[in-house]
Amino acid sequence: MTTHSYNVDISWEHDRVGKMCSPEVGNFTANNGCLTVATPPEFPKGVAGIWSPEHLFTAAVSSCLMTTFLAIAENSKLVFTDFKCKSEGKLQQVDGKFLMTEIVLFPEVTISNEEDREKALRVLQRSEAACLISNSIKSKVTMRPVVHTVVKNIL
Repeated sequence: MTTHSYNVDISWEHDRVGKMCSPEVGNFTANNGCLTVATPPEFPKGVAGIWSPEHLFTAAVSSCLMTTFLAIAENSKLVFTDFKCKSEGKLQQVDGKFLMTEIVLFPEVTISNEEDREKALRVLQRSEAACLISNSIKSKVTMRPVVHTVVKNIL
């Protein structure tokens, strides 16, 4: 397989705050593809309300689940009307080091046809197993999926 590179540039702005940009994201998003990043408020001089490395780590796993789900759902011809995923990254001190020990994913898929429930759950399971970010980290990844069925109003 060909090697792919994903470039990120970080520059310190002030205190415990910096700017993170990617030349591949560029002008297609707000802020020219840049995010403000900071030490989380749980640490000395941390800043609340700004993306932290811990948030980005958790977001990488969650967004990988979504993009993998979208591909597998399409290939599996799963018809769904919505996908959402809340996630929780757990930071713990282990043997004197801070580690992201677990990412808990709470994906929710909405389907129109109750007969697709098992298929949707299988696609979610396959997506979690195939997620390249989850497969690249040491943290435990736990998934607690929910499948909703849209109730059709027939009048």
